[in-house]
Amino acid sequence: MLNDKLRVNARMRKLPMAVSIKKRYAPSAMHHALCKENLTNIRNKGSNMSSEINTSRRSFIAGTMATAGVVASPAISRAQGANNKIRMGFIGTGNRGTQLMRLFMREPNIEVAALCDCYKPYMQRDESKVSQRIKDELEGRIPKMGEKFPKQPKLYDDYRKLLEDKDIDAVCIATPDHWHAMMTIDALNAGKDVYVEKPLTATIVEGRRMVDAQKRTGQVVAVGLNRRGNPAYQKLAKELHAGKLGTLTIACAARISNMYPNGIGKQKPADPPQGFNWDMWLGPRAFRPYQYNIAPYKFRWFGDFSSQMGNWGVHYMDVIRWMMQEQAPIAVTAHGTKFIDHDADITDTMNVTFEFASGRLIDFKVLESCGGPNLPYGEVEIRGQKGVVYANEKGYKIYPSKPGQFQKWKKQVDAEEYMIKEKGLADGSSSVSTSGLIRDFIDCIKTRKTPLCPLEEGHRSTSFAHLANIAVKVKQRLEWDANAERFTNSKAANEMLHYDYRKPWKLG
Repeated sequence: MLNDKLRVNARMRKLPMAVSIKKRYAPSAMHHALCKENLTNIRNKGSNMSSEINTSRRSFIAGTMATAGVVASPAISRAQGANNKIRMGFIGTGNRGTQLMRLFMREPNIEVAALCDCYKPYMQRDESKVSQRIKDELEGRIPKMGEKFPKQPKLYDDYRKLLEDKDIDAVCIATPDHWHAMMTIDALNAGKDVYVEKPLTATIVEGRRMVDAQKRTGQVVAVGLNRRGNPAYQKLAKELHAGKLGTLTIACAARISNMYPNGIGKQKPADPPQGFNWDMWLGPRAFRPYQYNIAPYKFRWFGDFSSQMGNWGVHYMDVIRWMMQEQAPIAVTAHGTKFIDHDADITDTMNVTFEFASGRLIDFKVLESCGGPNLPYGEVEIRGQKGVVYANEKGYKIYPSKPGQFQKWKKQVDAEEYMIKEKGLADGSSSVSTSGLIRDFIDCIKTRKTPLCPLEEGHRSTSFAHLANIAVKVKQRLEWDANAERFTNSKAANEMLHYDYRKPWKLG
């Protein structure tokens, strides 16, 4: 312990004395107790995880910084250690997890300290061991490997073991959706800051529990709704909030990907590929036999694990509610059907309308049984009394409105076009947007400020997907109390706000 303190003391002498960190924690003794208490809450399945952790290093740093007038979290204290590197653990190193890890690796103050995945070739970064059948099934969705790590990361096949590692400052969670809530809450209880991918949750109840856990622990959590980090959308938000288009009235968007005729195909249950821990992948969800068109990528077409309203819809819902300054709808109506004969159990054709207390409307479509253009430009359309804007991550175009019947006014806004230049990621998403979120998250680890997309915002935007999916199942217009987070006119709908976890998994 003495040597531990001496090493910390040596690190502390290297700290710039002018550092200013927003106070988010109680004095060091209370902070020490809170971290120790939280760590005992991490669940243990099939192993004897220790409920204790050596907090002397952590509390010593907190006490030393408090003496200097600074109160710090465990993450910022550790991150100010050797070489000022933030030591990141990556939970889920498949397609999206790899993209995120590579973007994090571009940042000079990040060290990839640990990797965790339930498929060993992904965790070990060895493409030669990836099942040929998975390669054939997923085509271009196999993550690119072969990264050059300055220091070999620790490897884990169980995320709980990674969270026990006191040298990890923060984690990036890019697992299937049904794991996000449990992993995030466990990470917060372990004193880690968290970057978690969208969609944030599998249920609305999970989202509220995550928000509560963040408030209780004071850790930094950023949600990967990447348009929040995009400079074009950031500029447009300022313009719309300043009244550029007058009163905003309606917004529209769609997910279009014509998967006719085969969709994700039909597969029979099979043994999982070598090195794939199917039971761990399922986690809290009910057991079902493995299928190659479920994992590792195509789970997005199965309602137990995700949906296209969740996979793509939350991006558009987030950016629209951001632009329109809306928190939550008061009602939702959804209609959906399935035209393609494949194993997916979600609709491939869907139309959703969200109503707001302000009178505004959002119309969203999932179109995976047909194709063709939707908007003249971009991915979202937002209409106001003075004009309309079409936008995406590359930029936006504003068109002035013309006077309608009996109106004689002249145009009230000039046409405008704003574009940014960037090279997108392999899946078509924006590297600029995601890099913006990642840099902001890293800054927030140091400053303890609120990220561009905090948990509350991520939860509210993800709730739109859950509301739509529930509405399409109950086949009625649902009225929503956003404060209580309950439906006011459907018992059946309220029963879908959460599900019973498979034992022994529990939500913190």
